[in-house]
Amino acid sequence: MQIHMRWTCTLLSCLLFNIYLQAQQPKKDSSVTQDDAIHLNEVTVYANKFAERFGRIAQTVKSIRDKNTLNMQANTGDILINTGTLFVQKSQQGGSSPVIRGFEASRVLLTVDGIRMNNAIYRSGHLQNIITVDNMILERMEVLYGPSSTLYGSDALGGVVSMYTRNPKLSSSTKTEFSGSSTIRYTSAIDEQRGNIILNIGGKQWASLTSVTYGSFGDMQQGKNRSNKYPLFGLKPFIVQRVGNTDIAVPNPNPNQQTPSGYEQIDVLQKFLYKASDKVEHILNVQFSNTGDVPRYDRLSEGTLAAPVFAEWYYGPQLRNLVSYHLNASQQSGFFQDFKLTTSFQDIEESRITRRFNNNNKDYRWERINVFGLNIDAKHYSGKHELHIGAESYTNFVRSTAERRNIVTGTLSRITTRYADGPTKMSSNALYAQHTYKFNDEWTLNDGIRLNLVKLDARFADTTLMRFPFNKAQQNNIALTGNIGLVYATKENFRLAMIISSGFRAPNVDDLSKVFDTRTGIVVVPNTDIKPEYTYNAELSVAKQTKAFSVGASFFYTIFRNALVLDKYQFNGQDSILYGGIRSAVFANQNKASAYVTGFSVNGSVSFAKGTSLDGVFTYTYGRYKDQNKKQIPLDHIPPVYGRIGIKTQQQVWNAELYTLFNGWKKLKDYNPNGEDNLQYATADGMPSWFTLNLRAGIFITKKLQSVLLLENLADRNYRYFASGISAPGRNVSISLKVDF
Repeated sequence: MQIHMRWTCTLLSCLLFNIYLQAQQPKKDSSVTQDDAIHLNEVTVYANKFAERFGRIAQTVKSIRDKNTLNMQANTGDILINTGTLFVQKSQQGGSSPVIRGFEASRVLLTVDGIRMNNAIYRSGHLQNIITVDNMILERMEVLYGPSSTLYGSDALGGVVSMYTRNPKLSSSTKTEFSGSSTIRYTSAIDEQRGNIILNIGGKQWASLTSVTYGSFGDMQQGKNRSNKYPLFGLKPFIVQRVGNTDIAVPNPNPNQQTPSGYEQIDVLQKFLYKASDKVEHILNVQFSNTGDVPRYDRLSEGTLAAPVFAEWYYGPQLRNLVSYHLNASQQSGFFQDFKLTTSFQDIEESRITRRFNNNNKDYRWERINVFGLNIDAKHYSGKHELHIGAESYTNFVRSTAERRNIVTGTLSRITTRYADGPTKMSSNALYAQHTYKFNDEWTLNDGIRLNLVKLDARFADTTLMRFPFNKAQQNNIALTGNIGLVYATKENFRLAMIISSGFRAPNVDDLSKVFDTRTGIVVVPNTDIKPEYTYNAELSVAKQTKAFSVGASFFYTIFRNALVLDKYQFNGQDSILYGGIRSAVFANQNKASAYVTGFSVNGSVSFAKGTSLDGVFTYTYGRYKDQNKKQIPLDHIPPVYGRIGIKTQQQVWNAELYTLFNGWKKLKDYNPNGEDNLQYATADGMPSWFTLNLRAGIFITKKLQSVLLLENLADRNYRYFASGISAPGRNVSISLKVDF
């Protein structure tokens, strides 16, 4: 889909018109920031799907509600980066892959408005799907740390990232009310030009919310200041151009400009709310997200000026359509006082287009996934007991196609599809129960159990190209998971929690049937003998908060069984095959017998003046598995130490924050040799440590007009996130203007 600049003109016109209308309004009477310091026991989270106080939940949960953090970033992944509480990997500018406690991609569950985003082709490497959720319409985000399969099912090995979009608002009077906002944002280092319009129409019982966001992102400028030991790290010395029927590599006039890395994206959300009564509401939720072509920068940077590896490598337009219906009922008279029902349909399209340098054959691989979902949750209250019963069902239909096109002659030919090319179906069904027993005002017991049934049926219709020794891959996996936790939370804001939980992940279509080159010279082939992965986790967390300070820490140890690890393999008795014209070593996903991940996170905050505080967070993770020779090998996806320290002030109509984000060294010895750590995009010693100095300031110019200024990476430091194939932005100026009406 071609995205036109008319969206930008429309958004800008609306914004300027609203600024004119609101220019003479008095200044806002309250603080710019959206979150005030509140007691631990008063924080409401939705980790258990129903609203619950944080002090009653044993699991560690991070709630993100500050609107500047949520709505004033380039994409949803950048929200998590800037909190300092989560590590995020990037292979290209149009990508963000969250890592929770050493688990990434298909081992971390993403949800939007209570609906699973993880589908049958979520891969175990690195993902970009989180950016298809528009951060400009987000109301809040929650990160659930640790295995969460009891309530959320397969894939929640490391945790869950839950995203919630805004709901329509009813009128506060008998008249229909119109309200909304317009936002524009410009960012220098990535040439971001982004705009958003939100319109809410509220009646007494009916309400409508419409949001449209358009974003254009140019080629990213990386930092110029490098370590003396790595003066060339991250430089892009060449650009591939097509002259006639020949590819040529020419010197990049600005090697700090990561060309090509720019893309476009449009997001639309439409919600309708019908409030049948004070206790029953119906919501129709429609979401549409469409990117333009997204260059895979890491693969396009491979090679030299004399011989680049690829002339073209990009994700074709990524399409995400969602239609869902939500029924929320509370304070009912039956056995279950609270009830939720969600039905959903998702239509997802992805594609990969590649062409090697000075090769006229261009390969196209397309995937189309239709997902039908149903979630039912009901809660019963009886004295000190709460019983939550739920059922969940998701069915994925996958279609994978491919072709090779000669860009000179137009000749079409067959190539291998990325996944099974025949009818492919994956279904997940589950029943679960979560129980809470509130002994008294201080002690709470959480316990739960879940029964999962996951079925997969992949058919290989054409095996002539790869000569598979099979024509179908079928699995029926049954898993039982559970959790038990104890929380001690006092009125003096001291909290101590202990939890033991388990998680599982059933092999999906990507694990079981894909064929692809993870990097030049390595090809991954199907292994139909793989089994589900399981995690068993023990965690202890503690927190204390007063008016002057807060401090918290969590410690965890996770046993990882049947861990799928990419390792050497034989295909039809051979350890290497020709793939894409390149002799490539054969690898496959295999269950390794034993692995573990452990670590801790600490955080603290000190208030030393009215509205002014110093806060910080620090996270350490360590993971290993045993190979066939019982040798300890680093697990992939394990980030280096990382965190954030900032000092901020919150005043009546303005706020400001000076903060640093940092990552420690990821030394060569800590890299997984065969996994997804992307050592080829690091230095000879691994990924260097780094820190950035950043400044954010926000002000209400009028009651309705807000401006946010970001000055990021003030030292113009050159750095990369671990396992990433693109360098982070250099010195960056970002300005956002938002007007409410």
